[in-house]
Amino acid sequence: MVKLQLPNPGLEDRIPSHSELEVLETEEADSRPKWDNKAQYMLTCVGFCVGLGNVWRFPYLCQSHGGGAFMIPFLILLVLEGIPLLHLEFAIGQRLRKGSVGVWSSIHPTLKGVGIAAMFVSFLVGLYYNTIIAWVMWYFFNSFQEPLPWSSCPLNDNRTDYIEECAKSSPVDFFWYRETLNISTSIDNSGTIQWWLLLCLTCAWGVLYVCTIRGIETTGKVLYFVLTYLLTFFKNAVCLMSQVNELANPVTWLDAGAQVFYSFSLAFGGLISFSSYNSVHNNCEKDALIISVINGFTSIYAATVIYSIIGFRATERYDDCFDKNILTLMNAFDLPEGNVTQDNFEQMQQLCNMTDPMTFASLKFETCNLESFLNDGVEGTGLAFIVFTEAITKMPVSPLWSILFFIMLFCLGLSSMFGNMEGVLVPLQDLKIIPPKVPKELVTGLICVGSYLIAFIFVLNSGNYWLALFDSFAGSIPLLIIAFFEMFSVVYIYGIDRFNKDIEFMIGHKPNIFWQVTWRVISPLIMLVIFFFYFVVKVNEELLYSVWDPSYEEFPKTQKVEYPGWVYAIIVILAGVPSLAIPVFAIYKAIRNCCQKKNDREGLMISTSETSVNGNLKYSV
Repeated sequence: MVKLQLPNPGLEDRIPSHSELEVLETEEADSRPKWDNKAQYMLTCVGFCVGLGNVWRFPYLCQSHGGGAFMIPFLILLVLEGIPLLHLEFAIGQRLRKGSVGVWSSIHPTLKGVGIAAMFVSFLVGLYYNTIIAWVMWYFFNSFQEPLPWSSCPLNDNRTDYIEECAKSSPVDFFWYRETLNISTSIDNSGTIQWWLLLCLTCAWGVLYVCTIRGIETTGKVLYFVLTYLLTFFKNAVCLMSQVNELANPVTWLDAGAQVFYSFSLAFGGLISFSSYNSVHNNCEKDALIISVINGFTSIYAATVIYSIIGFRATERYDDCFDKNILTLMNAFDLPEGNVTQDNFEQMQQLCNMTDPMTFASLKFETCNLESFLNDGVEGTGLAFIVFTEAITKMPVSPLWSILFFIMLFCLGLSSMFGNMEGVLVPLQDLKIIPPKVPKELVTGLICVGSYLIAFIFVLNSGNYWLALFDSFAGSIPLLIIAFFEMFSVVYIYGIDRFNKDIEFMIGHKPNIFWQVTWRVISPLIMLVIFFFYFVVKVNEELLYSVWDPSYEEFPKTQKVEYPGWVYAIIVILAGVPSLAIPVFAIYKAIRNCCQKKNDREGLMISTSETSVNGNLKYSV
């Protein structure tokens, strides 16, 4: 077993001993927030972990990486990365009783950058995460109609036919891309602010502000309704079309690893803050296992439900395609209705071709392939919105189901945003950037207003492309890097033996062999391997994004186009700023310490010289 530990002078002075820890907990009873009860804490953590990332992000990543095949790396990394890091964050937060910046600077002053990086990621992810809540609110407001506005195509200006864009795609696609996003055909074409989305965005940030200033004591209460509500969409056959060759793609493993961190809300700093409000002797190992099971099940359940609906969608389109071909054949040869079916279609084609080859040759049949309909299905950030809303239109009393569904999504998103805000607010307090006298309400308000103004880019015509860009780069590579440094810092700088004793003190027994092996070797090694191969692949390939363009020859499929050159600068900022915060702060701290030691030596020499001149020096220095 690896027992390497780097030198860490002064650690004993920076952290409280076990006996001091219990005294500290008693002294903090009135000055520091705490949970009302264990249920509230668990519900809050589950709400932070199980959010829109499970229902919105996980399914569209599955679709991007071969369907059900994506679940293989996801489940592997969930066990070997997610669960160990979740336990580690819970334990270190509970042990040191500080937020993310405070925890890492206590372990070693040069590690403060880890907490700063987590703060940046929480801020960047919160920017677009609340935009998704704004989308949810827009759909919620439109659910109070019968029939639902996405259940059928609107008529054109002449009221003679359906709008062409909708007729070529589907009512749910049209409502998403045109009525909701009013999307442009490229990220270069920014367009204007969509006022309806701006109103929803204003409401989303306003609600978040009001809920956040109530403090952690009320965070869990929002979830009592959410986590007892199960919406049963699972009416159609499960249809998971997998592409196993995607497992050889490093990007698949990076996205799976990032999704594990994203779905667990790891490396954001919020869980460390939440666990710091616990009792010293709370069983953090048990909490980590319970939340892991709930989180993993929710992700797989959501993906299964969505893919069952995608399967239904593909089957329905396959049947419609066949019906059109059958109708074409029947009209051309005056065949009686019912004589041509899907089962005998090929035989009837051969018979008609033998009867009148010239007429048959003039017919145009559509290509009907079920696998093609599955693979060419919905993709991207709108996957969950399009798929779930289509399923809702098939239900009785569909407006009621729609209202309930979007209430659920709103609460899930809001509960996750609480943790994101905690991941920004607590580090700001730890860094002492804002004076302690400034009230929390004002600080929270400033963060919300600043985030709201930046989020205007997401309500432009090109807003969906910007959101996908933020999600691809702010919510992936930085999380992997932060997670690696968190695990490395605890195991090799804080010391795994010390950490084992801390856990034994807190929960009554030392971590078992699974935790030891994953913390020391497996988890850090997997992160390094994924990062290395991802970097090698990305350097040698073009970065593409999906564009909704009605003039595209294969419409309603989205068109893959290359990002313009200026976007690469944005990518460097989104992925680079949080990631580089760790080494940059470490270098800054090292240089500052070096300069301080030099000044101390010079001051000592001057002091010694003055003492010698006065004749008071008894010995040489």
